[in-house]
Amino acid sequence: MIQRIQSIWLLLATIALILMMFLPLVSKENKTTETEIHTVGLYKDVVGKPGPGLLMEQFTPLLITNIVVAVLCFINIFNFKRRTMQKRIAVFSIIAIGGFAFWCSIFAQKLPGGIDGARFDFGAYLPAVSILFCIMAIIGINKDEKLIRSAERLR
Repeated sequence: MIQRIQSIWLLLATIALILMMFLPLVSKENKTTETEIHTVGLYKDVVGKPGPGLLMEQFTPLLITNIVVAVLCFINIFNFKRRTMQKRIAVFSIIAIGGFAFWCSIFAQKLPGGIDGARFDFGAYLPAVSILFCIMAIIGINKDEKLIRSAERLR
């Protein structure tokens, strides 16, 4: 149900995780090439040449994990009738996003020459943003439970 605030927070967490598939996590620029890490894989691009970069290595398990965590947050929107279950899934999503972010940092070390001198792009901060949105959803679920308990006391 969209009128509940936790649904909006979970939708925003899903959107942040989906954006991770399209935005670079880490990039490193040499004199002639620029290398970027996405959740899809490692891209190499010649500096000054227009067009998309060349996919050098594909990170299929990382991409699948990204999709699974995004789908988990999205499906949790429809558990609004079972608030306890929705809260548990949101906590599990936070743990899964934290593990996914750690796994992304391990894949970021696959940059040629390591992460020394690398630039963290916007995609690297999206797991923290989605964790924040999940925490806000849990706060909304708690407020919803408190409101329902107070309404039951009045009966």
